[in-house]
Amino acid sequence: MKLGYYPGCSLESTAKEYDMSVREVFKALGVELVELEDWNCCGATAAHSVDYLLSLALPARNLAIAGKQNLNIIVPCPECYQREWSASEALAANSELLEKVNELLGNGLQYEGNVEVKHPLDTIINDIGIEKLSQNIVKPLKLKAVPYYGCVIVKPPRKKKFDSPENPVSMDKILAAIGVEVLPYDLKTKCCGGPVMLASEDIMLKLSYELLKKAKAAGAQCVATACPLCHLALDAKQINIEKAYNEKIDMPVLYLTQLVGLAFGIAPKKLGLDKNIVPVEKLLKSL
Repeated sequence: MKLGYYPGCSLESTAKEYDMSVREVFKALGVELVELEDWNCCGATAAHSVDYLLSLALPARNLAIAGKQNLNIIVPCPECYQREWSASEALAANSELLEKVNELLGNGLQYEGNVEVKHPLDTIINDIGIEKLSQNIVKPLKLKAVPYYGCVIVKPPRKKKFDSPENPVSMDKILAAIGVEVLPYDLKTKCCGGPVMLASEDIMLKLSYELLKKAKAAGAQCVATACPLCHLALDAKQINIEKAYNEKIDMPVLYLTQLVGLAFGIAPKKLGLDKNIVPVEKLLKSL
């Protein structure tokens, strides 16, 4: 299987460990990820509130690049994923809008509406399958975790949805397949406050505190996520949360692909685990 790979801005910077672990895991699964040449920012999260046509043209340019190579694309960042699939659906439904967007692209690029946009969860569950995933496991993870989807991966629901917007289970299934005891967690799609991190940090700290507190109360040894913004709020900002609430949380927050990579026997450093802010050494020793 060959897929176009759109890392987006976050995976090139603050979420480099996500990029590293995605590449390693999909390589192990026999999927060739071809990074889109000269890709551009998708416009998340502000473009759609500033200029609608621009908010379609930005992701459409990436879709056109993928289409030129006859590749469907995989997009790990939920914000980028949403911008790309929503643009593809909007343009597929309106030929006049597609024509206007193609006029803006220039440089010989034209989007033909021939690119499918997928998230890694969708690809693993529906294209690769749990059976093939299980065949690559060399070290089942004997730990307890809660899956945290955040509010963008499955919301708003797209026409071709791959999971429930209210009670998604794709991450639960992947975690269970690699040996993790998936604990009940009714906050799996509640917002972490990441989008208002700069404008209203106190709100972000409160929302993320509630998520981490509930995970700890459930007996989790870590939180699994698949969103750079959620990871930033729960991992990098955890020290700020502890200071704000005068409470030691010490909850490792790992990308799902980091956990899968560990189960595949991939070295922690290759998965970027040395880049996580909340220390993961204790968790790794327990495995």
